[in-house]
Amino acid sequence: MGKSKEIRNVAIVGTGVIGASWAALYLARGLNVVATDPAPNAEANLRKYVDEAWKDLTVIGLSPNASRDNLKFTPDMKQALANADLVQENGPERKDFKIKLFADMDAATPPDSLIASSSSGLTMSVMQSATKHPERCVIGHPFNPPHVVPLVEVVAGEKTSPETVERALAFYASIGKKPIHVRKEVVGHVANRLQAALYREVVYLIEQGVLDVADSDIAVCWGPGLRWGLMGPNLLFHLGGGPGGIQHFMDQFTGPMTTWWKDLGTISEFSPAVKQTIIEGVTKEANGRTIQELERERDTMLLELLATRAKDDRETQAAHAGGRGD
Repeated sequence: MGKSKEIRNVAIVGTGVIGASWAALYLARGLNVVATDPAPNAEANLRKYVDEAWKDLTVIGLSPNASRDNLKFTPDMKQALANADLVQENGPERKDFKIKLFADMDAATPPDSLIASSSSGLTMSVMQSATKHPERCVIGHPFNPPHVVPLVEVVAGEKTSPETVERALAFYASIGKKPIHVRKEVVGHVANRLQAALYREVVYLIEQGVLDVADSDIAVCWGPGLRWGLMGPNLLFHLGGGPGGIQHFMDQFTGPMTTWWKDLGTISEFSPAVKQTIIEGVTKEANGRTIQELERERDTMLLELLATRAKDDRETQAAHAGGRGD
């Protein structure tokens, strides 16, 4: 597999919400996209999604040669994969289905192409188990919606080559994503596990009557959530240590934190009662806004945050360059 081969032609397998969002992003980055999905009305739904996402992508910034005209669709997966440099797979999260799908994709793609999966839970070791070229298969798991949220989790399977991981990391970075290398396979990868850990405690606190659904959302989004959009927890705790930084934090505050850990909820399932409480609470919190309206509200604020982050990054880079005398 040629390490330096440029990725220009992308095949999207599965054009649901995640696949369609990936397609929009790749088109905005000037790539050629061939999408495939056997579902009825798949092409019409895909093109509608791309048209709607294009507004956000225009705000983020389009690459040279970006064009929705570079999108092709075929229900024939073999035809879609015939000239692919990269396959971005977005099929149903079913073990047997994924194993067969990966074997079929492996047989249909050029031998030097990458095959990446958006799978949020299944491991690559499972999915690549029936392929003849497992070394080129890798997890490339995005966060929803992929055309807006930069994170991509890159995870190798047992038979994935280090070169494939390097190529995937480099490619995703080249189109403006923020890829991370998850160095060991774990169920749910990393970001979903972090979400699940926080939400378990949210559900526990609601179940215990500590606060209601709306206040649990306020506690996150108007407290630590604001900071997490700017810096991760480790760097924030570095600031929390004051002039002594992370060393002082570790010396002074880890004792109380471990006490809190011991008191965290240990629930392992959603009771019917807490499910209903959350459903009723979310319905009240939405206050009549539709899913589409809430999505637009979310994406508008995400775009504003990303624009601020990009501006800050440019200013920081310029300041550092000035300090070096560049």
